[in-house]
Amino acid sequence: MEHLSALDAGFLEVEDADPHISMAIGGIAVLTGPAPDFDALIDLIADRITAEPRLRQVLRIRPWDLGAPEWVDDPAFDITHHVHRVAVPRPGDDAALHRLTADIMGHRLDRNRPLWESWVIEGLAQNRWAVLTKIHHCMADGVSAARMLGRLFDETGGLRVVSPDTPRPASAPSLSLNPLRWMNSAWRTSTEVANVAVQAVHGAAEIAGGLIRPAASTLNGPVSDMRRFALAEVSMADVDKVCERFGVTVNDVALAAITDSFRSMLMNRGETPRRTSLRTLVPVSLRGSAADPRAGDPDNRVAAMLPYLPVDLPDPLQQLQTVHRRLTTAKNSGQREASSIFVSAANLIPFAMSAWTVRAFSRLPQRGVVTLATNVPGPRHRLQIMGREVVRLAPIPPLGAQLRTAVAILSYADHLTFGILADYDHAPDVDDLATGIARAVARLADLSAVPHRSTALGTLALVVG
Repeated sequence: MEHLSALDAGFLEVEDADPHISMAIGGIAVLTGPAPDFDALIDLIADRITAEPRLRQVLRIRPWDLGAPEWVDDPAFDITHHVHRVAVPRPGDDAALHRLTADIMGHRLDRNRPLWESWVIEGLAQNRWAVLTKIHHCMADGVSAARMLGRLFDETGGLRVVSPDTPRPASAPSLSLNPLRWMNSAWRTSTEVANVAVQAVHGAAEIAGGLIRPAASTLNGPVSDMRRFALAEVSMADVDKVCERFGVTVNDVALAAITDSFRSMLMNRGETPRRTSLRTLVPVSLRGSAADPRAGDPDNRVAAMLPYLPVDLPDPLQQLQTVHRRLTTAKNSGQREASSIFVSAANLIPFAMSAWTVRAFSRLPQRGVVTLATNVPGPRHRLQIMGREVVRLAPIPPLGAQLRTAVAILSYADHLTFGILADYDHAPDVDDLATGIARAVARLADLSAVPHRSTALGTLALVVG
């Protein structure tokens, strides 16, 4: 039996604190038709699920939280409880698919069964069909969920496990008989530990301040139990062109596009975009290298950064450069180290204390963080399910902790896809948010072809906050 970590169990506590939310993450694959025989697809999944034991396990909850929940084999496992078949009404367009996606993601998973389900969706236009899979966040983060789904559906198992930005583990120190080298090594080690400690304290202060200070917008608050879903798909060639021209990362471009679209959303709602309007939760993967045998284990290994996205800036290049600088600052500020240390420390105290604390804090009003933006690396080649090509792969983020919108980003083949889940009552303009993201990336791609603007970025970095 394997126990949930404090972080894994925290997603259960967050869900328990608000009856209107579901802490499930998901993905939707759109494929060329015709759809395969449903029974044959179930047989395929049943066969491959043997390689993913977690998908056949249920949670055993200890009375009064006297111990962490445990994963145990489900003796009554029945795959037909988890794989469903549904059709969208004609004409089977994207709007119909998005409405169904929102409805499915709005419902909680049954904790009496393994915490996942797949929906085979038929009736899509252009002779297409789709598979939507949702997994509870207590089981996996975005990276490990992508790996699990890749092994479950794709013949090549092509979804990557580790982000290319993940640092490689330090090499083991070599032994030496020279005492001067011992002293030098000890001094370097103590200095590094002290620096990390100072960084962590500074990062903890920033995270605490970000949670306490209310954001200058109405984009967060209580949510209903209904959802809206939209997605934006942009050319990876355009993103790569922007990255190469302006010396930024794919994540910088994605967050800059989200910034510009949220700025338009605020203005359309009659709100003035301010510097403190869009504090964003940006998860960071803590998984090791692909050579680590546990790199793809089904669990959560993430830290958090809480940068402000610069919705107060009107110029797209200013937004891009400011996002790049703020993310760099956040990475060096100790926020990741602080959140990682906090999670590690939570594993050392009695589970009942950590569970009750998370549950109590989850019930408090949270006005500091406005949205979530999580980026999961995907395959740069086409996937297939039973010989049918996946023409679109879109991520679906969770929605909780009084966030009314959340954005997940996934690279797939020659596209970068943004999946947006939002509260039905408070985000009727979610389609405009998706359109704005695609428009912002296209505009940055156009600007990357303008020679004189690239030389101005160095100056902009000095004058933009």
